[in-house]
Amino acid sequence: MWGFESLLPCQFRRRGNWRAEKGFSGHLAEQGSVAETLKMKQEGIRGSGNGGAVASSFGKLGEYPRRLRQFLHEVRVEMRQVNWPSKQQVWSTTIVVVITVAFFGLYFALTDSIFSRGSVWLLHYFRK
Repeated sequence: MWGFESLLPCQFRRRGNWRAEKGFSGHLAEQGSVAETLKMKQEGIRGSGNGGAVASSFGKLGEYPRRLRQFLHEVRVEMRQVNWPSKQQVWSTTIVVVITVAFFGLYFALTDSIFSRGSVWLLHYFRK
């Protein structure tokens, strides 16, 4: 549609990694963690046989520890890719935000007082 394979590039397909399919190369550690994640997903996809509803419920109940482990693994993989700001960057952006909020606070206080005094003046002007 827009020239992209997916709008969610961090999501994996069941059959493989979208980067590997398109010929992109990445770090070996990243490719290894992607392979581990895909392996864990494929292990979870395999379903049970024709058991009853009770067996299906117990099967779903047994999936929760595996799904939790898979989720925590994916969180760890994603957290390795986060680019954390330095202390200097945090302080500078915080100062910019505080100054901007103070400026707009004063601006809106001034315009509010001007409009409220103007409306009071208009009400008294037309009342007479």
